[in-house]
Amino acid sequence: MVEPSPWRGLGLVASAGITLVVATAGGAVVGYFLDGWLQSSPWLTLIGLGLGVVVGFRELVRTVKAAEREEKNGS
Repeated sequence: MVEPSPWRGLGLVASAGITLVVATAGGAVVGYFLDGWLQSSPWLTLIGLGLGVVVGFRELVRTVKAAEREEKNGS
């Protein structure tokens, strides 16, 4: 039986962390530019930031659950 690579687990953790940061920053940046366009500062920046955090954590949870499922199945 072939042992799983330790790099696979590291890749999953790294991708989850990067996704959280990118989603948060992306939401804030989109909100910032919408605020500038619609003159509604700071509301859309805050809404974008909040949505980015929610999406980032959702993806983090999905990634962790997938890794747990994979570990449980022995893949």
